[in-house]
Amino acid sequence: MTDDFRPPFPPFTIETAAMKVRAAENAWNLQVPENIALAYSVDSQWRNRSEFVTGRAEIVAFLQRKWASEQQYRLIKELWAFHENRIAVRFAYEWQNASGQWLRSFGNENWEFNEKGLMQRRIASINDIFISEEDRLFYWEWKTPRPDHHPALSELNLI
Repeated sequence: MTDDFRPPFPPFTIETAAMKVRAAENAWNLQVPENIALAYSVDSQWRNRSEFVTGRAEIVAFLQRKWASEQQYRLIKELWAFHENRIAVRFAYEWQNASGQWLRSFGNENWEFNEKGLMQRRIASINDIFISEEDRLFYWEWKTPRPDHHPALSELNLI
């Protein structure tokens, strides 16, 4: 795969939009910022919570900072809606902070893709809640994709 094209390409169908969502989930669960950045256009613009990021180098730096503080990160994304070159996603992830406290973060993302299948805009709104170890729901090996048999967000009834 080159860094110039990232199939599937818009306009999206339900199948290709779902493929984009799962590919993004898998990549983020592997936690290799340099590989993740290749799915974005060289001038990609992000809003992540209150932080604004532009371009692949800033995406890599952002993800390195993120995973330095969000340990044991495990993410599930779910397709919410799509139209032409845009996809809306809802997601949740569980992680542990430096003091050992578990959190679950809930959010929504709006994605916009260019004709080469690269994401050119990512807008993410995210909220965190503290959870106990017993309340965790995301169990699979760290830094690996979510297994196909692991329940999705809807199956876990996470809203």
